[in-house]
Amino acid sequence: MVNLEWYRTFKAIYENGTLTKASVALYASQPGVSVHLNALEAYVGKKLFERTSRKMIPTEEGKFLYEYIIESIKKLEEAEQHFRKTTQDKNPSLHIGMCSEMFQHTIEPEIPKLNFDLVAKFGDHTDLIKDLNNGILDLVITPQKQMDKKSLVEYTAFSKERIILIAGSKTDIAQINTYLETDNWNAMEEELGQNSWYSASNEMEHFRRFWHENFNKRACFKPNYILPSISSIIRCLRNEKGLALVPDFLCKEAILNNEIKLVWEGKVKTENTLYFASRTDLKYKKELEVLQDIFKTKM
Repeated sequence: MVNLEWYRTFKAIYENGTLTKASVALYASQPGVSVHLNALEAYVGKKLFERTSRKMIPTEEGKFLYEYIIESIKKLEEAEQHFRKTTQDKNPSLHIGMCSEMFQHTIEPEIPKLNFDLVAKFGDHTDLIKDLNNGILDLVITPQKQMDKKSLVEYTAFSKERIILIAGSKTDIAQINTYLETDNWNAMEEELGQNSWYSASNEMEHFRRFWHENFNKRACFKPNYILPSISSIIRCLRNEKGLALVPDFLCKEAILNNEIKLVWEGKVKTENTLYFASRTDLKYKKELEVLQDIFKTKM
């Protein structure tokens, strides 16, 4: 297989005209440049330059090869320039992972105020922690701790999210309130099942946990509408009918604005502890603290 450095050497000779100038441009020795050129010519089976005492003159095959590879070589050089590690001062960059709703609720409004670069990724908590372990991410917000003695990841609890029952503002919850006041849980469960339910594809575990912890059984029905996110659920319930189980911090504003109703927090608290998961070898600790302070303030 051809060595890509041969192509870069060829390009330097073509553009600089001599082996000496090419070696200076490449920060390489002149014998090393000659070795690369000879190897490339042997590989393609054609002479790429006419060698004179003053200049390397490209042959027709050399001109054709240059035109064929130049755009690709330039793209590789641009990629190298963009991604290489340097000793020059650069704007710090943090890579973070969490669910999309939490990002929208906490970090998104603060992005214009940040004095460092930010790359956000959404996905399953397990996959995000894998990326954190592999050094792809610097910080993950997660309700799950995955302990591994060999891991460089540390977990710091910073808040709790509570799963609560909400309803659209047009939903009649009078009968539900009556059953709550009289602790008539069987009738309450049956009444709840008569309503239209919303859930999110990545939040069904919340639905199952809440039901089991408060009624000691699985729900005898399935949600009518499975949406892509909690935010979608809240938008659908605004000034409409229906029920849903969602984390409390995501719907506080809608409740305060009377767009949805808080129906029940559960007789048993269905809660998740939220953790900052970060690498112990993280370089930009000050920037990490900025993000953590944002979460502590808004959660």
